Amino acid sequence: LHSAAPPRLGMEVMAPAIINALNGSSVKLSCTFNSCYKVENKQFSLNWTYQSCSNCSEELFLQFRTKIMNKQLDRFGNRVEFTGNPAKYDVSFTLKNVQLEDEGTYNCYVLNPPDRHRGHGKISLKVLTEEPPKHDSTVAVIVGASVGGFLAVVILVLMVVKCVRRKKQQRLNTDDQKTEEEGKTDGEGNPDEGTK
Repeated sequence: LHSAAPPRLGMEVMAPAIINALNGSSVKLSCTFNSCYKVENKQFSLNWTYQSCSNCSEELFLQFRTKIMNKQLDRFGNRVEFTGNPAKYDVSFTLKNVQLEDEGTYNCYVLNPPDRHRGHGKISLKVLTEEPPKHDSTVAVIVGASVGGFLAVVILVLMVVKCVRRKKQQRLNTDDQKTEEEGKTDGEGNPDEGTK
């Protein structure tokens, strides 16, 4: 019987829920992830898909299998540029010359073995025809930055604790297997054990 590890043990993917972009501008769709394991290009995989509506099927337009491959959808032409760095747990891309029809949902799927669970981030892109009015939000920015900084530290600490626990659990599992194997061999390892 194989018991599946709870999803929270899998990697975590961070992406903003909503991004606003001005028609005709370039926008970075940010997607980063946490993993207890180093990224190995041969095993790591990434898919970016696009959905024009919540019930529409997902269209794959960017993929990483040992290297980045752009699946040039007619929709985007050559306007998609991968601007992330998987080794730094960043799989973001930039969409140039944003069009009104680019509005929709962008899905970021990441798998970094030995993590068994695929991480998923979802971004809703809203395309604006004019810039929203600017208002003085210095206080809001300061408060937001403070809270954001604090949350980042908390998340980092939790990730470290989680990684340590996971590695300890794997070590325990390995030790259990070793103990079972040693039990089967009836102490062949040390001939003096029986005489003591």
